[in-house]
Amino acid sequence: MTSSLRAVSPRIVLHLKPLLVSLPQLSASVFSPRRLFAPINPRALLCTAAARDNGGRSGALTGPPVLEEEESVTKIDVNPPKGTRDFPPEEMRLRNWLFHNFKEVSRLYGFEEVDFPVLESEALFIRKAGEEIRDQLYCFEDRGNRRVALRPELTPSLARLVIQKGKSAPLPLKWFAVGQCWRYERMTRGRRREHYQWNMDIIGVPEVTAEAELISSIVTFFKRIGITASDVGFKISSRKVLQELLRRYSISENAFGKVCVIIDKIEKMPIEEIKKDLSSVGLSEEVINELLQVLSVKSLTQLEDILGSGEAIADLKHLFSLAEKFGYSDWIQFDASVVRGLAYYTGIVFEGFDRAGKLRAICGGGRYDRLLSTFGGDDLPACGFGFGDAVIIELLKEKNLLPELSLQLDNIVCALDQDLQGAAATIATILRGKGQSTDLVLENKPLKWVFKRAARANAQRLILVGTKEWEKGMVGVKILASGEQYEIKVDELD
Repeated sequence: MTSSLRAVSPRIVLHLKPLLVSLPQLSASVFSPRRLFAPINPRALLCTAAARDNGGRSGALTGPPVLEEEESVTKIDVNPPKGTRDFPPEEMRLRNWLFHNFKEVSRLYGFEEVDFPVLESEALFIRKAGEEIRDQLYCFEDRGNRRVALRPELTPSLARLVIQKGKSAPLPLKWFAVGQCWRYERMTRGRRREHYQWNMDIIGVPEVTAEAELISSIVTFFKRIGITASDVGFKISSRKVLQELLRRYSISENAFGKVCVIIDKIEKMPIEEIKKDLSSVGLSEEVINELLQVLSVKSLTQLEDILGSGEAIADLKHLFSLAEKFGYSDWIQFDASVVRGLAYYTGIVFEGFDRAGKLRAICGGGRYDRLLSTFGGDDLPACGFGFGDAVIIELLKEKNLLPELSLQLDNIVCALDQDLQGAAATIATILRGKGQSTDLVLENKPLKWVFKRAARANAQRLILVGTKEWEKGMVGVKILASGEQYEIKVDELD
């Protein structure tokens, strides 16, 4: 046994000693020659010692001191977890195309990119009772006994970063992000349990000009990808409309958030269920009937006749006036039933929708002037939107607007002889150094295979490294689109 240990590193021997002390007490069958001299997994031994030294505390790595002779292999489910997606090359090209348009529009509007951890403190997303998002969190306790969650949205993380930066960040802030979000919710078309979301936010501007700018950016994005005002529109309202109405009937501020969550489901639930839910939060039948009547209003003039000329009406009028100046008035319409389901909205709210009515909301946002104080910071005027990647792809499919995005290569380099693989690698390095995408054939393949590979990759040129040409300091070139062939000196290759 001692001689066997000499082959093991001294560090591992330290962890083996406690095991050797108890050897005489174990059955001799354990030490059959086959087991005794089986390969030792140092990690398993170190993990066992770690568990002993830490008293087996939660989170310590543990492992068996003796490896089993054979381990059964269970075939895994090759599908991703329910509600999630893989991105093979063709899907990744589409995702990159979409993200490029998100980022390019943000750049055109002068926004700076930010990002945040996918894993955040659970407390960041637990605000007010009644929000659906509380029940949709992927949350757990980590090994440090901290409650954490996969982010279901980006805005609270943005608020945390704004508070962290404090006065060192000059206002106004114009930030954007494209990040993955997670929600455990019922899946429908365009709704998954993970998705990527484009957010644009303006911090430090109290005027409605900020909302007008954000809607303009979304319209610009739609135009870039071929979507028109006849395909999609924006429903616009203000949380202040609902506040003014409830204030008439002395409904408490505490009930306001709950009412917003219920109203947000008005197109998803039967009206009798909506009435029942409103009644459960303390609204009388009279209030419910007038509330539903106001929410059915589709005209600012009609709303002003009901509520009078208050702050909500003034904000909305200003926004619609700005829409004319920006040039997107044909994209927007007033709809009092739009309130958005998240508790932090305080003013103008909006949703993008497909006019055919086949899909859920494409995007949505609004003003959230009091969000920072819910995290202990000083409130700043703020507004923003979230735009998911799933619904817009469904809309592009509906409109036959999905781009054709195939693999595109500048060159394929192939050695015609096994001994010229090094020379082919040199050519590939030269071309890559000039910024050209170049696929190097790594095995000794027949030319028929190489041509098929070039066709699949939509390569522009095939560079052939042959013995005679290489001896002259040259390579063969074939332009695949035209079939033109020629030889060229290596130092002239571009």
